[in-house]
Amino acid sequence: MSITARVIASVDRAALRHNLAQVRARAPGRRIMAAVKADGYGHGAAEVARCLQECDALAVACLEEALLLREAGIAQNIALLEGVLSLEEAQEAVAHDLILVLHAPWQLALLTQLPEADRPRFWLKLDTGMHRLGFSESEMPALHGWLAQQPEQNFCGWMTHLACADEQEHPLTARQLSQFERLLVDVPGARSIANSAAIMAWPASHADWVRPGLMLYGASPFEGQIGSDLDLMPAMQVRSRLIAARDLKAGESVGYGATWRVQEATRVGVVAVGYADGWHRCLPNGTPVTWQGRQLPTVGRVSMDMICVDLQDSAAAVGDDIVLWGRDGVPVERIAAMAGTVAYELMCGLTQRVRLQYEN
Repeated sequence: MSITARVIASVDRAALRHNLAQVRARAPGRRIMAAVKADGYGHGAAEVARCLQECDALAVACLEEALLLREAGIAQNIALLEGVLSLEEAQEAVAHDLILVLHAPWQLALLTQLPEADRPRFWLKLDTGMHRLGFSESEMPALHGWLAQQPEQNFCGWMTHLACADEQEHPLTARQLSQFERLLVDVPGARSIANSAAIMAWPASHADWVRPGLMLYGASPFEGQIGSDLDLMPAMQVRSRLIAARDLKAGESVGYGATWRVQEATRVGVVAVGYADGWHRCLPNGTPVTWQGRQLPTVGRVSMDMICVDLQDSAAAVGDDIVLWGRDGVPVERIAAMAGTVAYELMCGLTQRVRLQYEN
């Protein structure tokens, strides 16, 4: 039986490849660790990995995400950005040839419990000012002592993460870069610092490896900009369809709570998408969706499975596609701003009801 999808997220492989080329152009000669965590930022991690197989490594958050990629036949190097949580996870990481990012003394102790011949490859993460994960300056002597006892071939290098790279004038980024350099003076090993924002705005952070995430998917990490401003192509377009349309008189209300009323006679359509699909309930009246290139305002509260749209004088009819965000509609960054959030959250927040389709 063929089931018609209510909501479809189309992923453009050509856009992913274009955006990877932009990473290479902005950070020439650097090795690339592509972030495909959170199911490839909602784009489907396995398919994104296949599309970006020229990358030197992939990055996920945790063991579960890495194992899904291995089960899908992805053979690339995969790094676990949060490392592992137990000895059993460390053993699984070894069995599946995964790379760990180690950030705390208790993780070092876990690896020491494994036979030397059965220890995984690893990065060491330093806290240079984000104060989330990473070894502190006071832990460096003990860290060097532990590192000296590990098989040399297992060590991948040193890593840190920037807190404010998306704010191009923020002084913390320069302080973090200086701290990272100071902690590693005359210390061997590859360096990795730059996320998407730093790749584009902080060339001094490029080091040996860059770790692009959001820019691979064609969205901007900078407030007030969209991907196309940065020569990126949005890889995802989300659309649904009109499932009803009715003529309403002035004074009639729409949706739960009767929070929006018709000012003058108009036609209102119902689109088969709601917060159970990832369209945020907090999106306000007037949030634009797109019908055949024309933006139309949403009206009334977002429901679990539906939103309402003022069709105005358009010829929109039941069955027509409505683009929620993407190439033929409003950029995801604009919708995210109206929800008071960031593009990451919208893309990662698509639910299992949304069907992924791939093109190009």
